[in-house]
Amino acid sequence: MLKVIKFGGTSLASAEQFRKVAAIVREDKSRRYVVASAPGKRFSSDTKVTDLLLSCYRLHRVRENFDEPFSCIRSRFEEICAELEIPFAFGEDFDRFYQEIKNGATEEYIASRGEHFNAKILAEFLQFPFLDTAEGIVFDENGVLMEEKTNENLALLLKNHTRAVLPGFYGATEKGEVRTFSRGGSDITGSLVARAAKADLYENWTDVSGLLMADPRIVSSPKAIECVTYRELRELSYMGANVLHEDAIFPVRREGIPINIRNTNDTAATGTMIVENAEKSAGIVTGIAGKKGFGAIYIEKGMMNRELGFGRRVLEVLENRKISFEHLPSGIDTMTVVLNRGDLVGHENELIRELQMAVQPDRIHLVENLCLIAVVGRGMINSPGTAARLFGALAKEKINIRMIDQGSSEMNIIVALEEQDYEKALKAIYAEFVPEEEN
Repeated sequence: MLKVIKFGGTSLASAEQFRKVAAIVREDKSRRYVVASAPGKRFSSDTKVTDLLLSCYRLHRVRENFDEPFSCIRSRFEEICAELEIPFAFGEDFDRFYQEIKNGATEEYIASRGEHFNAKILAEFLQFPFLDTAEGIVFDENGVLMEEKTNENLALLLKNHTRAVLPGFYGATEKGEVRTFSRGGSDITGSLVARAAKADLYENWTDVSGLLMADPRIVSSPKAIECVTYRELRELSYMGANVLHEDAIFPVRREGIPINIRNTNDTAATGTMIVENAEKSAGIVTGIAGKKGFGAIYIEKGMMNRELGFGRRVLEVLENRKISFEHLPSGIDTMTVVLNRGDLVGHENELIRELQMAVQPDRIHLVENLCLIAVVGRGMINSPGTAARLFGALAKEKINIRMIDQGSSEMNIIVALEEQDYEKALKAIYAEFVPEEEN
């Protein structure tokens, strides 16, 4: 048995958390490759080290002094080492890093140092070798991950080490320029390492005991999800269930490696297993998730279905503006394009005008301030009446549905609603599919 384990920022935020992590690693000899995040928040008003690093970059960019955030970063690492009773052996590294910032180091390089230094400290504490992911994870010159090259390089990097600690979040181009994933990207690093190591299991340790059926900030004490498929998690992650970075699914999925979401602060909890296939489902719905911040462009035109290239011309207008669409439900004479609200701000009128010129619709209008809610579950396929129950639950609360979209897999139903109805809708849907006695 071989396990790759990744620890998030809250799991490595302090010396106390480092000790918990060390106990978890030492408890199971199959936990051989450890991926470390940068120190996260120790308490609610604390600042993540990555945010402090980005502050250093921004201050230097406008030629302001960055000594204060840099001093805070150094103090965090010195404090962790002192409390763990290991030497702070990075004094010269920090002096060099300070000069690198002053000399114009890139934003991505600066942001990556939280993981870099934290992984070195964890390696020292565990007495494991430190392996730099800049030597294994490869990006092209445009910052796009070269996944097959990465897999080859990581496999070679791990080959001569039965155990190791690796920093998450970053890699490098073939020219050696450090590049990073998006925030939360240490999850992706763990997944890539698991694939390269041909692991039997990828454990992702965080500050929650797995995935919940709904947002606990809105729904009181939602049930935990014991088992979820990759496809279900992909849908839920996209819609805001952010216990795992959505791109972390792909590398392990190709190799059939399951993911186990675990809680560093509650090791007795079994967490959530993420697998390729799970025949049995505990219920019709696996999870409910949603996001605010959308808009929709409604396009109507008679005989649209017979007009060759109509959809292509609509999407071409978006492509020319570098706008991605979120959903594209359509009828015989109608098409709805759901977009991220941030992509519309400031040029709504120009976009509408360009679409009018491109397809000459009978009617076109923009609806703003929408939210999307996804009801996801592999149990929906064999359960007649699921959509009726969903719409009924919303109708009882007098919530108007602006759009309905169901995937061909019949595994999810997405509804667009007014943002003001978001919290009320989420509670109503959860109550419909998860009776009180099950909570």
